[in-house]
Amino acid sequence: MLSPHDLRDTIRSGLLSFPVTPFDENDAFNPKAFAAHLEWLSPHPIAGLIVAGGTGELFSLTPSEVCDVVRTAKAAQPGKPILSGCGYGTKLACEMAQGIEEAGGDGILLLPHYLITAPQDGIEAHIRAVCKATRMGVIVYNRGQSRVSAETLARLAEECPNLIGFKDGTGDIDTVRRITIENGDRLAYIGGMPTHELFAQAYRGAGVDTYSSAVFNFVPETALAFHAAFSRGDDRTCEAMLRDFYYPFARIRDRKTGYAVSAIKAGARLRGFETGPVRSPLTDLTDEEIAMMEALIQGHN
Repeated sequence: MLSPHDLRDTIRSGLLSFPVTPFDENDAFNPKAFAAHLEWLSPHPIAGLIVAGGTGELFSLTPSEVCDVVRTAKAAQPGKPILSGCGYGTKLACEMAQGIEEAGGDGILLLPHYLITAPQDGIEAHIRAVCKATRMGVIVYNRGQSRVSAETLARLAEECPNLIGFKDGTGDIDTVRRITIENGDRLAYIGGMPTHELFAQAYRGAGVDTYSSAVFNFVPETALAFHAAFSRGDDRTCEAMLRDFYYPFARIRDRKTGYAVSAIKAGARLRGFETGPVRSPLTDLTDEEIAMMEALIQGHN
């Protein structure tokens, strides 16, 4: 297991991947298909894998399935940092974190607690409990109803040495900038908007210098080319890629709620991988939308 400090420095160094979780005909996790997909992606340089995350359908996985996903990823990608999604209520999140650590994970991405809104001191207690439940590095993900403030995160960073990062999926640039200024180099900062390439340049101005890419699942060369242009400040190339690939992809993604996951899984399927369907309450793309995805991929693989 990478130390939290080493994990923080590693994830700062490049693009992060958010692999999908494949299911078989019986709606069970398909480790063979998962390993095959990861093997296909493995020649491409990334800073780490975040498995069983939002794109990996954490919300539909059982805790034991999450551990199976981590073990499979660790075996398929030895030497590469493996982080896992972790979430729900505090007790379950702590148990999940411990299971992920036992399965060989290097860190967790702490997704929102379940359903209810919570006061800031409750969110603080939740994050603290999860950090204290594991030796792994912990990245807090602001998304949905779970939003930690700059002041709360600074207190937690002082108290919890294994709190190593902050990821944002809210689009609240004001809070993001307050967090990056308040915490400085203490934390790694990761962009986590759906199809974050659409927002990467704006977030860079707020101090967020890396992100996780979902489209890496099916067009890894395109994802890495965009990240390289972003990293060197080549906004002209980024804008051309946004126009030619990312906005056309977003038009498909935006046709129905939940397609931010479904379209990625469809893309991996079109590249020849057994992914199975998304689990409910998500729904898969229609035949028309699959054809749209296929036409888009043909020009960018």
